[in-house]
Amino acid sequence: MEVSKNIMYVRENKGLSQKEVISAIGMGATQYSRIENGKTDPSVNTLIKIAKALGVSMAELFTDKDVLNDTTLMERVALIDSLTKDEQKTIFSIMDAFLSKRKLKSTLKNVLQDIE
Repeated sequence: MEVSKNIMYVRENKGLSQKEVISAIGMGATQYSRIENGKTDPSVNTLIKIAKALGVSMAELFTDKDVLNDTTLMERVALIDSLTKDEQKTIFSIMDAFLSKRKLKSTLKNVLQDIE
């Protein structure tokens, strides 16, 4: 996965302009544009600055866009950590119920295919 595409993807989803990111990291517009266009690879220090300016972890800059497709998912996962233990337990119980339902459907589908 190309980090340059993810940088641009995250920036656009956060509603930030290149100018805003450039200002936050103290980089020239040409150099930053070359990073987003994949014409140059940023240094680790530059990636750290870009991640900070975008309000994401550096790991998110390397995450496949399909995972980042819904940035609200990433935000929701981060918010779960701020909930009380009881609230987290409730959310995990609901998630477990949905996952169990999906597994059951898949198993039943496979059994029915085996019967046919």
